[in-house]
Amino acid sequence: MTAPTVAPAEVSPQGAAMTGSPGQARAAWGMLAPNLLLIGVFLAGPLAWAFAMAFQDKRSFGKGTWSGLDNLSRLFGDDVFWRALLNTAIFTAATVPVGVLLGLGLALLMNKALPGRGVFRTIVYLPIVVSSLVTSLVGLLLFDESVGIINGILRDLGLADVSWQSDGALAMTSVVVMTLWSRIGFSMVIYIAALQDVDPQVIEAAEVDGARAWQVTRRVVVPLLRPTTFFLVLVNLIWSFQVFDVVYVMTNGGPGYSTTMLVTYAYDEGFGPARNFGYGATVGVVLFVIIGALTLLQLRRNARAEA
Repeated sequence: MTAPTVAPAEVSPQGAAMTGSPGQARAAWGMLAPNLLLIGVFLAGPLAWAFAMAFQDKRSFGKGTWSGLDNLSRLFGDDVFWRALLNTAIFTAATVPVGVLLGLGLALLMNKALPGRGVFRTIVYLPIVVSSLVTSLVGLLLFDESVGIINGILRDLGLADVSWQSDGALAMTSVVVMTLWSRIGFSMVIYIAALQDVDPQVIEAAEVDGARAWQVTRRVVVPLLRPTTFFLVLVNLIWSFQVFDVVYVMTNGGPGYSTTMLVTYAYDEGFGPARNFGYGATVGVVLFVIIGALTLLQLRRNARAEA
């Protein structure tokens, strides 16, 4: 005897799409409204205004005059802009991989049962908690040529001062060091959280197969942390292209233009003596496009790696 077949119940697209009552939808929009308002006022609005100013000759808060592509044409022939772009690329290449690798190393170390582990975690994470301005002032206190702590120690040891602000390479080095100091804690905490999700049985199986500690870390743990690594690389990449505080406080873009970054250059053009809001906005728009392109590139690379 053949069992009767039951036809599947038909569900209308409208019924499948409706997951709540109109009252619930209104409540959801009501809770989203404040955030959407803030995004519109402080993000979408200023961004649209910056794009509009990039096509104007605007040197005050009053009405500007339409200049078409003049600002963009000047940008491509601006040696300072290209120097700032190169400095930003060098700074990014120096801070992103080193910061992520140091964060991973500290996370692997702090994830073990060490005495005083909580205290060390707090010390490493502390710079990310305080204001970036405070971190920059600490950097100035350490690396100032005249009254800095480092040069003071060198003098006490009978050694020559280091030209932290007079030498371009050393000035960039000081900025990179302080940036790494302020970011490593964030990478460490994110990696520690990710390590809690690593299945201990996978590690035990690798150890049973004869893998040593370094091999387990390299062949098992690090590949499992790939999504976390992608997130940290992307976040640090965006942070590096947006660096401002530490450069402005410690070197002010000098000596010359050795540490001038895209953000500091946009600020100097828009709010410096020239007050060229239109050209400053153009630099900012180009920076926005570069960050967007790099983000999309990283997303595509990550999608291909996971495919």
